[in-house]
Amino acid sequence: MNIIDIINKTKNSVPLTDGEIVWLIENYTNGEIPDYQMSAWLMAVCLNGLTEEETVSLTLAMRDSGDKLDLSSIGNITADKHSTGGVGDKTSLIIGPAAAACGIAVPKMSGRGLGHTGGTIDKLESIRGYRTELPEDEFFRIVNETGFSIISQSRNLCPADKKIYALRNSSGTVDSIPLICSSIMSKKLA
Repeated sequence: MNIIDIINKTKNSVPLTDGEIVWLIENYTNGEIPDYQMSAWLMAVCLNGLTEEETVSLTLAMRDSGDKLDLSSIGNITADKHSTGGVGDKTSLIIGPAAAACGIAVPKMSGRGLGHTGGTIDKLESIRGYRTELPEDEFFRIVNETGFSIISQSRNLCPADKKIYALRNSSGTVDSIPLICSSIMSKKLA
């Protein structure tokens, strides 16, 4: 396999195999594929989309690129919500504590801004003393004690998504629905 063939297939709307997508994500994550070539593939996706099967393969490849969180140590039912974004979006800061007050644990991992708006993590980092990067055991302890905590995406959880997320912001491919879905779901499934 090589990146040029994968870019050309996506550019010409020829579906990629699961193996090709796994190869692409693994090789981009480990630095074998440079940003400029991954940007070309992202733009091909942005212009031509992905099939449902390709989107699932991309999601799972990004999920499997790093560690996974085991939520079994959290004693309560767990839930999450995904921010729709926007300058005034503060729903995570309201819904999380409200759900926790009802006995539903919300172990929340949030992201930075993408495009023109600040993300939940950007907002929380404006609060003096709030730490968005916590060790996993401390994160789970806080969730078990309070029912709610928000942290930033860890270095080891979905590292492929972390790299692609930043590249989408600088390559004009933020608004691609398959890329948005894969980014969101890879983190939720991990």
